[in-house]
Amino acid sequence: MPVRTLFATHFYEADIGSPDLLYDLEQSCRLLAEEDGAGRGWSRAHGYKGYTSYASLDDLPQRDPAFADLKRLLDKEVRRFAKACHFDLAKPLRLDSLWVNVLKPGGTHSGHIHPHSVVSGTFYVTVPKGSGALKLEDPRLPMLMAAPGRTGDAPEHLHPFIYAEPAPGRVFLWESWLRHEVVVNAARSERISVSFNYS
Repeated sequence: MPVRTLFATHFYEADIGSPDLLYDLEQSCRLLAEEDGAGRGWSRAHGYKGYTSYASLDDLPQRDPAFADLKRLLDKEVRRFAKACHFDLAKPLRLDSLWVNVLKPGGTHSGHIHPHSVVSGTFYVTVPKGSGALKLEDPRLPMLMAAPGRTGDAPEHLHPFIYAEPAPGRVFLWESWLRHEVVVNAARSERISVSFNYS
């Protein structure tokens, strides 16, 4: 009998950002990092090496045309991802939150999920060489018990961790329950990204 692959985890990747949009977003993100005192304070208090607007600003698409342009692009990609996942939705998913991340060299973000959301993701604005991948964890990992490791030629879907490489203008989407982390920024300059949730 053939071996079947069951319970797949979907992960979506697309390059969607134009050079003009990337330039506008970088300027906007850097300005926010300078002017958003509440965001800088939250970042310091929570050990975030850099700046995030996660807990300080919840209206970026209304505040700045560059984020409004990004939202329109994200809405399209999330609709495609939802269709690929065969979600049974009474109405389209909507953007619930969107925040800026300016990660300094040496910065990281430990493993986590995004509760109360359906789809989460990150759009990459500035990605210096060596600034780190997005590490995705097999959701079955806590239950593997005595499972042996995998051979070097194992296909991607059998690995316990997958490292997705960011690039400027690239968006990653995943179901919000998927545990993930940001590995250490080993570059000499900041990496800028915009993360978001759809519910």
